[in-house]
Amino acid sequence: MRHPLSAFIIAPACLTSVAFVSLNAQGEPGATTTVDTQRPRVLVTSDGEIDDECSMVRFLLYANEWDIEGIVTSSSQYHWHGHNWAGDDWVQPYLSAYTEVYPNLVKHDSRYPTPEHLQAVTFLGNVETEGEMEAITHGSQHIVKVLLDESDNRPVWVQAWGGTNTIARALKTIEESHPERMQDVANKLRLFLIWEQDATYQDYIRPHWGKYEIPTIISDQFLALAYYWDTILPPEQRALFVGKWMNQHVLKDHGPLCALYKAKENGDFRSEGDSPAFLHTIPNGLRSLESPGWGGWGGRYTKVRDNTWLDPVADPAYEYPEGRWYTESAWGRRRIKEELPDDQELVAYLKPVWRWSEAFQNDFASRADWCVKPYDEANHPPVVALAHANDLKARPGATVNLSAQETNDPDGDDLKYHWWQYREAGSYDGLVEIQDADQPNVSLILPNDFGKSETIHVICEVTDSGTPQLTRYQRAVVKSE
Repeated sequence: MRHPLSAFIIAPACLTSVAFVSLNAQGEPGATTTVDTQRPRVLVTSDGEIDDECSMVRFLLYANEWDIEGIVTSSSQYHWHGHNWAGDDWVQPYLSAYTEVYPNLVKHDSRYPTPEHLQAVTFLGNVETEGEMEAITHGSQHIVKVLLDESDNRPVWVQAWGGTNTIARALKTIEESHPERMQDVANKLRLFLIWEQDATYQDYIRPHWGKYEIPTIISDQFLALAYYWDTILPPEQRALFVGKWMNQHVLKDHGPLCALYKAKENGDFRSEGDSPAFLHTIPNGLRSLESPGWGGWGGRYTKVRDNTWLDPVADPAYEYPEGRWYTESAWGRRRIKEELPDDQELVAYLKPVWRWSEAFQNDFASRADWCVKPYDEANHPPVVALAHANDLKARPGATVNLSAQETNDPDGDDLKYHWWQYREAGSYDGLVEIQDADQPNVSLILPNDFGKSETIHVICEVTDSGTPQLTRYQRAVVKSE
């Protein structure tokens, strides 16, 4: 049955901690000035499908935003040795192209990892068959190494762009060889799965590790960026994915990495079904890592069982399956198969991802520019800063003054402000009045029926005047006293 939306939140003042705290925790969730403790840690496993290859181009362009702990090739129900296999070394051309553009990328951000580092954390995992997890592989052993490392207790976002079998093999090794460390490992592990593309999550991970309630997102909303985009996205969003846009902003004259992007022959976007797994972790100010229910570039999710988060289904009578969330059971995929004309329910279901299309596509275009342009000829995102705590308390009927007056732009561009209520993310479902919503300073008029402990989420969205126009955010969460 469906459970109410709730949130897990990482302690903001110490992202080196794995503790989960409530909204009234001390400190200010969100950005800190200590880069080393703020940066998310990510580890990718991928089956090398053609849309994984497209996602890999975008992923590498954002390599400056994370500490990349690993790139591991795994299998899935769709790809394994001898079955639609891209090759054990499918990722190498992309790493080689990254090596070529790296000298220009670091002109824009010195935090881009060296090509040598990326090569050092790239491994082959379990790929012989669908769901094979018996063999101990270089890839599974590397995941073990990362998760057992006691020198860094920051959470690790382990992503399954394909099956979970190599992740399962790593966890089984830990269970067999270091059972006393299972709780510690679970405390730092975060899973983002693009469907369950083999049975190992249900057959091994959930039965053996479920008691530790590892925060797990299993996404079906990725369909907004998958092969069906040209039939299921709203028309105004599709313009950001057609060949005219892609050729101009990414594919042509943007260096060897973007040239490897496997768009359709006419330049149309093909598919990046795996990109939400890392879009979720980009530090863009939406604070999506603090709860899957808060929403961000990688979608918005609802807690279904234990600490497992799936896609919100609007029908209150809908019952989620007890087992796998994948091509045979996930709501969106089953709905697509019905081929309903102008299916607005499907469009609404995928909105938590596509609503950000203009922002993340323009951001993609700017990263493509970074591959070839000097700093002063490219655009860089604004830095949005609130002049107060990100989390506030107030009483019903009160006026709350919010300010982003400390926001700045590294290129000196003019800035456009847009404050808006993210109703789906908050527990208060009504509308809230925001005065002067297009200004740096706004007033939030709280409703009189704002119930005790309810929350209202307000997004400060700031877009610069550069080319392409870039957007960043801050989220203020107001809790009723």
